[in-house]
Amino acid sequence: MNFQAVRSIYSFEMARFFRTLSQSLISPVLSTSLYFIVFGAAIGSRIQEVDGVSYGAFIIPGLIMLSLLTQSISNASFGIYFPKFLGSIYELHTAPVSFLEIVLGYVGAAATKSALIGLVILATATFFVDFSVLHPVAMLAFMLLTCVSFSLFGFIIGLWSKNFEQLQMVPLLVITPLVFLGGSFYSISMLPPFWQTVTMFNPVVYLISGFRWAFFGISDINIGLSLAMIALFLFACLGIIWWTFRTGYKIKT
Repeated sequence: MNFQAVRSIYSFEMARFFRTLSQSLISPVLSTSLYFIVFGAAIGSRIQEVDGVSYGAFIIPGLIMLSLLTQSISNASFGIYFPKFLGSIYELHTAPVSFLEIVLGYVGAAATKSALIGLVILATATFFVDFSVLHPVAMLAFMLLTCVSFSLFGFIIGLWSKNFEQLQMVPLLVITPLVFLGGSFYSISMLPPFWQTVTMFNPVVYLISGFRWAFFGISDINIGLSLAMIALFLFACLGIIWWTFRTGYKIKT
């Protein structure tokens, strides 16, 4: 394992994050704060509790998950796309660096950035509503698994994208709607039976449900199933990345 190469890639990506804090950190925190104001104040005044939890606190896991998914994908996809765009990715191919070391550097940095944003949003939520985390270790585990899994997914998008528009397409047109329809602001049990069944095909439901269990001990989905879905997605992404580097698809052409 070439740890020097991993550290160099990781340090470079983290330095880029800290150079653009207004865009990388402040912007998602402000956006999430607006969600708290709009949904917590407007809708929270009409819906007092959901499953015994105040509505303002109930939406915290969903809002954090929204930021984690979008930021993980964006950070990882932009991180690997820029070397492709500038042509410097060929230097990685000629250097004594394996695909695993490249993935560890870029995905590790993207996951770290997203986790930092998630923790800052969690701290920001304390200014809007009173809440406590029932299972803090499980909460951190879910957060890290989500960051790593979707950073891997973003890495795939960055490898396969041909332009900047394609980088933005998945977070904006796919992930965000799935999060809004995945129980971020409501419990699945509040839906009619038909739509409850349809919602089960939304993979984000399992993430939000497991993350909410870590906060309040309530969940629409069995916690074991949530963990299994995250693990399945993570290994699927690893398999796709391995195949992409092995064949050179979208990298060497």
